[in-house]
Amino acid sequence: MSIARCHLLLLLLSTWDCVGIHVVNGLENGLARTPPMGWMPFERFRCVTDCVRFPKDCISERLIRRTANLLVSEGYAAAGYRYLIIDDCWMEASRDMATHELLPSEDRFPSGMRNLGNYIHSKGLLFGIYHDLGERTCMFQGPGAARHFNLDARTFANWGVDYVKMDGCFASESELDQGYPEFGRALNHTGRPMVYSCSWPYYKARPDFKLIAQHCNLWRFAQDIQDSMASVTNIMMQYSKKQTELAAHAGPGRWNDPDMLVLGNYHLSYDASRLQLAIWSVIAAPLIMTNDLESVRPEIKNLLLNRDIIGINQDPLGQPGHKVLTSHNIQVWIRPVTPVSNFGKKSFAIAFLNLGGFAECPLCPQVYKVQLYRLGLNSRRGYNVMDLFNRSHNFGLYKPKDSFSTRINPEGVTFYKFSVLPPKG
Repeated sequence: MSIARCHLLLLLLSTWDCVGIHVVNGLENGLARTPPMGWMPFERFRCVTDCVRFPKDCISERLIRRTANLLVSEGYAAAGYRYLIIDDCWMEASRDMATHELLPSEDRFPSGMRNLGNYIHSKGLLFGIYHDLGERTCMFQGPGAARHFNLDARTFANWGVDYVKMDGCFASESELDQGYPEFGRALNHTGRPMVYSCSWPYYKARPDFKLIAQHCNLWRFAQDIQDSMASVTNIMMQYSKKQTELAAHAGPGRWNDPDMLVLGNYHLSYDASRLQLAIWSVIAAPLIMTNDLESVRPEIKNLLLNRDIIGINQDPLGQPGHKVLTSHNIQVWIRPVTPVSNFGKKSFAIAFLNLGGFAECPLCPQVYKVQLYRLGLNSRRGYNVMDLFNRSHNFGLYKPKDSFSTRINPEGVTFYKFSVLPPKG
């Protein structure tokens, strides 16, 4: 490990210690104490509105009701995926001429959003909906919130909405900076608790994350994800470039959002699917699926329902992780988690990535070996190591000067929990 890399590691480890006591006033709605989990249609179903030609895939109450049923019957809701969020393309092109209220598509949502919300709630789920801060939504399908903040917030409250995803298309820089806080206040004034998801930093050249964290429960910081390994790794790179700032302003009630989980669609391999789930859990990202729950392959479903990895994502410390080491095509990402010893020593979730392209054998698995103290694991009593993808693989006790070895598939990940041992007593 180079001297510069050691200095970076020490800086990141000191940042972890500070994050635990650094107070940032988040949105005062008491929600999202851990990253939200749920489902959203956009990356998989896009803006399909032709229900005659594509009845199974169009954005409609049929799709939402079917997904609500599957979230429950397939065990996703029980695992924590409870927010069912309707993305763009649900609206009529114009507001109600008399009341100026937003209108759902009469053809695709004939029962209305209040009835649909009641159905979602009857399943023990939570109801989310998309809106835009500007004049129009991003897909040109409906009117934005401009000049109607209070009305739209009341409309959502009347429909029983629990989560609002607020996009930022067709809004100027000044409208973004004024509008996002103003709409958040409008939501709070309704008296109904609603998670507030902002796309604010994505539309800013130099986002003020301290300000954003005061007004949003979560915020998109990168471009829309695509169903590809390249897209996943590009978003990871964007996070790592500004990870110290991003992690410093995240915690219970306020989270960095790298966009949806694309597991279970068309292009991600099994190894790449493991990789996305592991890194999203390390950085404490919302786990919002975008897939057709009827066709998710069994091995991918097992990943999405992995309670040990979900436990890392939902860890009560609420401290996002970082990339701490790069060695050629190998990366190491670490997140502090519980349990914490009586002396304040934390446990860690550690993801070892093989991004592929190793010169000697680009498509071969690689063995990576590192002494634990080089990763900041310094509890003298040591750590019990468990494979998070297979809890039956318990590796036993490792001390800080011990070397840990792992074999990583190309474009894949291995993921472990290093649990600090309690003091002798």
